[in-house]
Amino acid sequence: MEVSNTTFVDRVRMAEGDGVCPQRVTMEHVTSRWGTLALIALLDRSYRFSELRREIGRVSEKMLTQTLQTLERDGLVHRDAKPVIPPRVDYSLTDLGREAAEQIRDLALWTERRLAAIQKARQEYDAAKRDPTGEPTARP
Repeated sequence: MEVSNTTFVDRVRMAEGDGVCPQRVTMEHVTSRWGTLALIALLDRSYRFSELRREIGRVSEKMLTQTLQTLERDGLVHRDAKPVIPPRVDYSLTDLGREAAEQIRDLALWTERRLAAIQKARQEYDAAKRDPTGEPTARP
């Protein structure tokens, strides 16, 4: 069996020559501002649209609709429309969506745990980029 020395970044870069890289597109959907929050919220339970919108907060109806449609197309979210009056639509995670959401949640929890170290690194970086008078230095 031949072992490839090609990295993930190399594979993504090479795929761009053929058009849009499917890995990059999927990563953009999963890690988008509203995609991330929708996936994490749906880990807890299924939601009706208005409940999910309230849970996420500050997302427009249009953006949440687009996000859910994209995640549904990617096979991450299941939309269950019940033929009742008034219409009832529930959103839940598929098995694939649950797997992705758990990864996103773990990254979010890591970010929360490491936020102090990240903020310290930012402060050190910003301080190193200032000249002795306190003015930002020009970046090359």
